[in-house]
Amino acid sequence: MTSNQKLSFASDYMEGAHPAIMDRLLSTNMMKTSGYGTDQFSEAARQRIRQACRAPEADIFFLVGGTQTNATVIDAMLASYQGVIAADTGHISIHEAGAIEAGGHKVLLLPQHEGKLQAKDISHLIQSYWEDENHEHMVMPGMVYLSQPTESGTLYSLSELEAISSVCRQAGIPLYLDGARLAYALACPENDASLADIARLCEVFYIGGTKCGALFGEAVVFPRHNTVPHFFTQVKQHGALLAKGRLTGLMFDTLFTDGLYERIGQNAIQKADQIRRCLHEAGYSFYLETPTNQIFILLTKQESDALCRLVTLDFWAKLPDDLAVMRIATSWATTQEDTDALCSVLKKVKK
Repeated sequence: MTSNQKLSFASDYMEGAHPAIMDRLLSTNMMKTSGYGTDQFSEAARQRIRQACRAPEADIFFLVGGTQTNATVIDAMLASYQGVIAADTGHISIHEAGAIEAGGHKVLLLPQHEGKLQAKDISHLIQSYWEDENHEHMVMPGMVYLSQPTESGTLYSLSELEAISSVCRQAGIPLYLDGARLAYALACPENDASLADIARLCEVFYIGGTKCGALFGEAVVFPRHNTVPHFFTQVKQHGALLAKGRLTGLMFDTLFTDGLYERIGQNAIQKADQIRRCLHEAGYSFYLETPTNQIFILLTKQESDALCRLVTLDFWAKLPDDLAVMRIATSWATTQEDTDALCSVLKKVKK
């Protein structure tokens, strides 16, 4: 950061791409390949992802972004009369501009618990639907959506994922996991759910690239072959298919070479832990204690104004008593210099 630049900790997709990806994009730039993900780089990436997920029969598709991915997957998995269960703080609930509803499916909200759904609440919602004598007039719960990490920066434990998966399979509905920030979950010491666990427990999930070192793109994984016939065509219908598909294929091939994807989040977690320690020492209040790369703090208007003059943060929510929730986000690219500078600013604001 130069002296005239403002610090930015607003999100985890502010930078371009990991240097290893940029090097490969440059070295292969003039190659001619087939389009739409039928190239050799995309196929190599699929094989690496299958190995990492221990899902040798998995169908894998590369889409351009997170909102397109959620809209496409949910629409493909649901009948016209079905909706998707999500936490009231879930990304599809609040930060996708009604993309799911625009596609013709209702988001069926449940209360969040530290950003997470609970298996018992899902079970109760499904049971209540079937026990209601008017259920044929209602939106049928047709799948469950969650994210790892959650929109609130928290993590589902393996036991929580297993409990939710069990409820879904007993009800005969798919479990879908949004992995936009999955690299940061996998790098977190508190995490005990591996890629293989997710593949075992979910009918579909996606591995985030946009927020995890790629220029753009997400990898949708159906662990069991032919879960959704003609999904490729549905991706195109939703405008989520890239003609130069070799770009996303090459990026994911790089991310899944030598364990880069599972390592790439470590920097974000380490820098976030340093910032958390600084916040605690300086006397800040936390909206929610989180172990991943997203940190949510409570600020008075005076503190918020002072801090935001020096640092770009993400406004999250306005609370009573003139308090605001602001988010600090680190990434794979967050530098030690910027982290130290942020900590210095945080301490000055609290003096």
